[in-house]
Amino acid sequence: DNTPCKMRVYVENGQLRPFSAVIDTPRGPNTVAIRNIGQIEFPFASNVYANDVEDPSPECVQASATIQGGALRTYPFDTLVDSVEVLLKTDGRPLNARIELLQGPNNNKEVIELYTEDGF
Repeated sequence: DNTPCKMRVYVENGQLRPFSAVIDTPRGPNTVAIRNIGQIEFPFASNVYANDVEDPSPECVQASATIQGGALRTYPFDTLVDSVEVLLKTDGRPLNARIELLQGPNNNKEVIELYTEDGF
């Protein structure tokens, strides 16, 4: 499998909570493939913009904390927050993570499963 970065995204309501991501493409030409694995009754709109994409905010980079393999860390925030910025990065090792937006116990609104070969 020659897929340096793989994401699997579940969103309960894509109109209420649209998903967006910035993917670093450090080496040479790249291709983004988007596959809808949902039922035919659940189409979605997509767009890939590949020029001058914003970098992570300096606040997000400076506030990062190490999460060891197998560990869970939660970041609660107020109901008035419209969106959050998530930055995941390693020192070049593979990155395998699951990001969940929860609303109450065991109530997933969004789930992103992320794998990247070199963690950048």
